[in-house]
Amino acid sequence: MLAPLTVVQTEAQPAAVIHITVVRDKIQEVMGPAIMETISAASEQGIGPIGPVFAHHFGMTPGIFNFEVGVPVSGTVTPTDRVKQSELPAAKVARTVYTGPYEGLGDSWGDFIDVIEAQGLTRAPNLWERYLTDPSTTPNPNDYQTELNHPIL
Repeated sequence: MLAPLTVVQTEAQPAAVIHITVVRDKIQEVMGPAIMETISAASEQGIGPIGPVFAHHFGMTPGIFNFEVGVPVSGTVTPTDRVKQSELPAAKVARTVYTGPYEGLGDSWGDFIDVIEAQGLTRAPNLWERYLTDPSTTPNPNDYQTELNHPIL
C-alpha cells in the first residue's frame, strides 16, 4: 500500500555508508551485514545513527544494484573497514510511504514511478528508501513502513 505522493525539498544529511554493487539475487545476503557494520561504526564513533537506515541507489541497471547502505550521522565519519563518509543529497523529491513486507518494494517502486510520471514530473537517475520500521521491534512484515524518495528535476 502506498501513501499519496508529496513533493518535498530535502536537506543534505551526512551519513556513514558502505558502497555496494551486487546482482539483484544477492541483495539479501549483503544488506544485513552492511547495515550492522554502518550502525556499529557510527555508534563506536559516537555520531549516530541519528535516523533510520537507508539505501541510496545511483541507477537502476537491470539485474544490478549500485547503491550505498547507511545511517545518518551527526558528525564526520572516520573511515573504518568498508564504512566511509557520504550523504543523502539535498534535492527536490517525490515521496511516498510504502506499508508492507520488503518483498513488495520492487512492485511499489514501479507503482510509485507510474504516479510520478502520470503527474508530469521528470525523474532524476538516483533514488533512496528509508526503512522507518525496525523489524526487531515490529514482528509483522505487513506493518513495515518504508519511505520512498525519488529526486525530480
